[in-house]
Amino acid sequence: MATPYPGNVNPGNVNPGNVTPPAQPVQDTAAAPIIRTIGLSDLREALRLGWEDFKAVPSHAIILCVIYPVLGLALARTVLGYSVLPLLFPLAAGFALLGPFAALGLYELSRRRELGEEPSAWDALDVLRSPSFGAMLGLGTLLLALFVSWVTTAQAIYVAAFGYQAAAGIPDFVGRVLTTPQGWWLIIVGCGVGFLFALAALCLSVVSFPLMLDRHAGALDAMVTSLRAVAQNPLPMAAWGLIVALLLVAGSLPLFLGLTVVIPLLGHATWHLYRKVIAPDPNPRPLPPRPRRERRSAVDFPANLFPWRRKDGA
Repeated sequence: MATPYPGNVNPGNVNPGNVTPPAQPVQDTAAAPIIRTIGLSDLREALRLGWEDFKAVPSHAIILCVIYPVLGLALARTVLGYSVLPLLFPLAAGFALLGPFAALGLYELSRRRELGEEPSAWDALDVLRSPSFGAMLGLGTLLLALFVSWVTTAQAIYVAAFGYQAAAGIPDFVGRVLTTPQGWWLIIVGCGVGFLFALAALCLSVVSFPLMLDRHAGALDAMVTSLRAVAQNPLPMAAWGLIVALLLVAGSLPLFLGLTVVIPLLGHATWHLYRKVIAPDPNPRPLPPRPRRERRSAVDFPANLFPWRRKDGA
């Protein structure tokens, strides 16, 4: 006589029909972005494509970026009027920390041109509809905190070198910085610390915002991908950071007016650099359609300001 199996053990592959097999764990099919190895020629190509984008939509780019020279001129006037001249250079240099977030509209314009469209100024505002716009705001807030920390640190370095006595004017300030041992120490330490802040911003954001715009990634995933991209391409990324710094300096010299060209050029080029570094998504997710707005009659005012509905749909 065969010995019965204890309990509900089922020998072999026999399924009595009333036993539900255990659920198998669902494997996550979302793979991490594939990072390519690039060279200096790719940087030149990204700049060339960025220049082509700028020439194609120059008015839109200037509209988006005119705040930079205006801010720079207002900043210079404020500095001269309130005797905080030592902060002029740190504040101007801090544009590089906020630039990746401020260029979101430029990424959108380049993305649309890449798709064969003819973008308009309104298309740049579509970045506000991105599912990852909240993540973009979060990373932008982090860059803003980095910017504030840099300005505070620069002020502390100046105080450590010259104390709290303000410079009498531009000639006095330039003489202090260029002709005294304290000024040389200020230049060396300030540039060294500023380099660390710029390096942190570059590593965290070199491809983060384009990735969030293109693949709707989260802020943490975008930052991790950006760090991986820098680690895999250290020399090209260092060269890119140097290019950004030199172009920003060149654009800032003529009373910040050159930034109307430099900022959009770098914004468009950053999108194309992202395309060089990150392989295309094999399963792209389309942008969700814009929600349809319901038309309401003016006679319903002010009730139409409160769009609640009863549970029965009335």
